[in-house]
Amino acid sequence: MAKMTKREVIHMQIKRIEKEIRDTPYHKGTERHIGLLRARLAKLKDSLDNAGEKSGGGAGGYSVKKQGDATIVLVGPPSAGKSTLLNAMTNAESKVAPYAFTTLTVIPGMMNYHNANIQILDVPGLIEGAEEGKGRGREVLSVVRGADLLVIMSDVDRPQALPRIANALENNGIRINKTRPKVKVEKKLTGGLLVKTNLQQDFDKQTIKDIASEFGVKNAEITINQKLKLEELMDIFSKNRVYIPALFVLNKADLSAIDKDKALREEKPIRLSAKDNNGLDRLRSEIWKNLDLMRVYLVRRDQAPNYDNPVIVKQNISLKELAETIGEEFAEGKTKAKIWGEGAKFPGQEVSLKTKIQEAMQIRFL
Repeated sequence: MAKMTKREVIHMQIKRIEKEIRDTPYHKGTERHIGLLRARLAKLKDSLDNAGEKSGGGAGGYSVKKQGDATIVLVGPPSAGKSTLLNAMTNAESKVAPYAFTTLTVIPGMMNYHNANIQILDVPGLIEGAEEGKGRGREVLSVVRGADLLVIMSDVDRPQALPRIANALENNGIRINKTRPKVKVEKKLTGGLLVKTNLQQDFDKQTIKDIASEFGVKNAEITINQKLKLEELMDIFSKNRVYIPALFVLNKADLSAIDKDKALREEKPIRLSAKDNNGLDRLRSEIWKNLDLMRVYLVRRDQAPNYDNPVIVKQNISLKELAETIGEEFAEGKTKAKIWGEGAKFPGQEVSLKTKIQEAMQIRFL
């Protein structure tokens, strides 16, 4: 009998715990036990990321350097048209053919939009069972984790692939279009576990402590500022949880129907035809919106206000954070700024570096 691989052993343990959770009735008396089982389940799923078998080359060429102002990953089943979309929206030349698994590695392209350079990555199609490693699923998921935005894509003949893929990502700790729970864990050297919350939770403080201990957190102050589900509590302590916005796209849509029907043009998921460049303008606009990017313009001391030097930044940052983004040397000695346009009460208003930036603001650091 062949020896089981480490990954196979972990999957067997996962299934055993999942069965115990299903077979255990949930009530006040079993709450803590089920909480610990779920914590162990989450830990086992985390360990899958480090359970890859050595087979020459590790991730198989899936290490991709992030470039530009943001990175998008196209995720979908084979033959959904991801390569065609990549070629239509970027400078890439991804191989396109009418059969499955044309894309065997990660192919990057760069889209320029609103002065931003947005990297788009085309990865192999996710097939059924990808979360368990089939069809290079583990490698694809490792690339997905590094994305700033996902475009989850299928075609109009396979709309059911969208929820399937979303569920596979969820099962692998990739939270789509969700907000990270408002919980702060401040680790200490001693003192045990202290739980602070003014909100009534569906589980007691001892369950929170037990779950923290299961994840190896022995001394910490845990501050909870929202009502949590048990799964969200697991996410706080798990090492492999990521929160990524996502857009859903159906490719190969009927062009005449899209053009005639306003409801289809505005529908979610976004319907488009990458082959015919139909619907791509809406996709670009939605990408920009979901990346939370904005343009501001730097003005030198010897210049009049202008729009010559755009800088792409995340929304809701301060002028101080903007200066630090440009570079430590640039930020050194800067204490205030003059601003024009959006956010300025009058042209050339002098403000502190605590001021939040706004779209199209013109800025001269002082």
